[in-house]
Amino acid sequence: MKTLQNIDFSQKKALIRVDFNVPLNDAFEVTDATRIQAAKETIDTIIAKGGSVILMSHLGRPKGVEAQYSLQHIVSKVEEVLERKINFVNDCIGDKVEQAAKNLAAGDVLLLENLRFYKEEEAGDVAFAQKLANLADVYVNDAFGTAHRAHASTTIIAQFFSDKCFGALLAKEIESIDKVLKNSEKPVLGILGGSKVSSKITVLENILDKVDHLIIGGGMTFTFVKALGGSVGDSICEDDKQELALEILAKAKEKGVQIHIPVDVIAANAFSNTAATQVMDVTKITDGWQGLDAGPKSLENFKKVVLESKTILWNGPLGVFEMESFANGTIQLGNFIAESTTNGCFSLVGGGDSVAAVKQFGFEHKVSYVSTGGGAMLEMLEGKTLPGIDAILK
Repeated sequence: MKTLQNIDFSQKKALIRVDFNVPLNDAFEVTDATRIQAAKETIDTIIAKGGSVILMSHLGRPKGVEAQYSLQHIVSKVEEVLERKINFVNDCIGDKVEQAAKNLAAGDVLLLENLRFYKEEEAGDVAFAQKLANLADVYVNDAFGTAHRAHASTTIIAQFFSDKCFGALLAKEIESIDKVLKNSEKPVLGILGGSKVSSKITVLENILDKVDHLIIGGGMTFTFVKALGGSVGDSICEDDKQELALEILAKAKEKGVQIHIPVDVIAANAFSNTAATQVMDVTKITDGWQGLDAGPKSLENFKKVVLESKTILWNGPLGVFEMESFANGTIQLGNFIAESTTNGCFSLVGGGDSVAAVKQFGFEHKVSYVSTGGGAMLEMLEGKTLPGIDAILK
């Protein structure tokens, strides 16, 4: 795997595809700089090796040029995080951009305007990619969040460089996922939560070959429970996926994978933080009630499996953690994984909701690795080769 260590950056311009698609408030201030922070190691390394840096990213989903999506808004935050002056140019191709790139001295950082102001970016346009490529000597992809998209700046551009590599962040992402899917220490535990089986089918099918245990939690629990003949009351359930749920259980049995489904739930008489709640057997939820979190017996069972595991992949919460009344299952699971990690287990957390939970409840530094890319990570877990990764490996 080609990384920053394989390239001489001395007196060279490095064009880095970063993921600065950060949230902004109404005053256009950055409210979460995690993604900027994540790119710092790559930028610092290239500058320490005598290079200069050109940063390119998208922000939001603009339709053409829209001032609210300008990367000008994030310049001061990027300067604060990187602790250095940032030169900003209000375009990403054309004469003034070429001039700004040409004037860069070693140690300088140039930030280009939003790539998605040009429709050619998402279209994977070759001529647009060539214009971006003309700005630099080396191409570095450090944007895991967009590595599953064959866009001009993430994939097409790589063909124009003989010197290209993964940035520090993207290299860590690949290593972490490989550590779970290819080089894992057994026993391996997969934890899949979230509301729908349909959104996790391919992940479920692909990881059955890689794991020894699989915890199924969150809303998709009830599709499995109902398929097995249980009563799920008003709980979320995909009736058209029951047959599929039974097929997954049969495949797991065939492969010797132990499936763990909640045995009890915290049920509520409405989808509300202030609803009445009671603990119910997962197979005997009465009408008018819905399961919104894992119950105490389930958590006891899960704790045992988590603490016996040497490799853990966590994708998806155990309950509606956004509501305080139904956050306990997800918090306890985080505690179990943190304890297991302290005992030497490798734990990888990924996927929008579980990453949000990990940050919200303070587990970010208590697990081995938190992935930065939701869709990209899911596709890797599905066994797909991501175009942005493939382009560097070719």
